[in-house]
Amino acid sequence: MISRRGLLLLSLMCAVGVLWSAVLIVSLAFGARPVIAEIAVGFGAILTVPPFAAGILANRRGYQTRGPRRFWSLASWVPPHVPIWAAVAAALAFSGFWLALVLAFVALDGTPDIRDGRHVLVDHDQVVEVSASEYRRQLDHETQISLSVLGAFAVGGTFLCAARATDHEEA
Repeated sequence: MISRRGLLLLSLMCAVGVLWSAVLIVSLAFGARPVIAEIAVGFGAILTVPPFAAGILANRRGYQTRGPRRFWSLASWVPPHVPIWAAVAAALAFSGFWLALVLAFVALDGTPDIRDGRHVLVDHDQVVEVSASEYRRQLDHETQISLSVLGAFAVGGTFLCAARATDHEEA
């Protein structure tokens, strides 16, 4: 079992993943590319995936996967010791990342590719030649999709690890 201090460190690691993803999504929305896409997504995954998995395991072991008392109540999905404002803040941040995901999917016109030295978008076997700037913009949308998914998971990991680390019940 992971110690409380370990869970708090994992929660902090996921919180950094939330900030990393959010800052990069905003910068991509304004056309800036502060980090190479592969590094941005890879580092986000390193910050997010292990703590998220640890949060799932810690909550599963700690709460024996009890289901919610009432489906429609937010309080029934949150451990009793966690303040409702924290759950609402996590839900809003989670929703923000999923909104960024949907907006990136809407703006995506096809899969960017380079064929014979030309920038093209491939959509349902239809190939359309585009400018270099449009090609980069479509790559930015793909990066935003990846960062949005990682950001949403990072919010969940932060919440799960922090909720379990701050539970003072003896098992």
